[in-house]
Amino acid sequence: MIDSLSRRRALTLLGASAALAAAAGLPARASAQGAGTAWPGSRPLRIVVAYPAGGVSDVVARALADRLATQLGSPVIVENKAGAGGAIAMDMVAKAPADGYTLGFSSVSPLVLSPHLGRLPYDAVRDIAPVASVMVSPVLLLATPACTARDFPALVAQAKARPGDIRWATSGLASLGHIMLEQIMLGTQAKITHVPYKGGGQQLTDALSGQFEVLSTNAGPAVAQQIQAGKLRPLAVGAPQRVDGMPATPTLAELGLPAANLSSQFGLFAPGRLPAALLERLNAEVNKALAAPDLRNRLLNTGNVPTGGGAADFAREIAQESQANANIIRAANIRLD
Repeated sequence: MIDSLSRRRALTLLGASAALAAAAGLPARASAQGAGTAWPGSRPLRIVVAYPAGGVSDVVARALADRLATQLGSPVIVENKAGAGGAIAMDMVAKAPADGYTLGFSSVSPLVLSPHLGRLPYDAVRDIAPVASVMVSPVLLLATPACTARDFPALVAQAKARPGDIRWATSGLASLGHIMLEQIMLGTQAKITHVPYKGGGQQLTDALSGQFEVLSTNAGPAVAQQIQAGKLRPLAVGAPQRVDGMPATPTLAELGLPAANLSSQFGLFAPGRLPAALLERLNAEVNKALAAPDLRNRLLNTGNVPTGGGAADFAREIAQESQANANIIRAANIRLD
């Protein structure tokens, strides 16, 4: 079910891209009520990133912050608050004043996965307002120097022959990579050891030194560099279709695992009580930023797809994916303990 959502999302990206180009020429709008004309003024904005410095999400968030600072004429500060699958950052956003000065940058996982895996200090529907989708990022399954399997079927065969010996690193408990791994084990009946991290930076460092056999991670400049250098080998990809830079690497759907064929969607979020005028203004600014050639090309060159679009559409897509995940988590009996 998630895979079908990913396909529908991918089919709408071209339409969203056209909308972004149009949005670049539109003035950002805010009514006299709510946002007024004072926001943002000279007061700095803060973007809380749900992952550590050095990963693809941090790189994109900082590039987006620079673009927004230029557009708004106000400083935009990036603050990394990693942990708990993004829930720490989302809790900060949920509890911040709803004045447009505190935003969050994260994958949708803290809203569509975490609520079904344990109690959270925030209500994912009431306390968080989706502002705009920023990008869809393929999830790459990569072999490290410790891995002797030459392709994904060989990896599965090894995992079946030696249950638990294959170690698979993800960005954390309740992350998309964790759900993918659970789906792969369910679909192949192989037993693989999960190695959760708090984000992509340290995970990549340990991967290069062979601390585990496989990692799942989002596309990004640092990852692409290591693949090109031959230090990491693509085994499969979670994406609606094969990635342009790795045409020989099959998707998990092609490998017979459609339920595991997931990709990450990242977006900008605000406190749930944000006035409608500010939400509209922020959404327009993000769409304008994504239409800028420098930011757009930066995303495309790293294998990520800029998205954008309306806040209501983003919220609706999150709700649909949350329900799909609830069904999968219940069927697979996925637990954090």
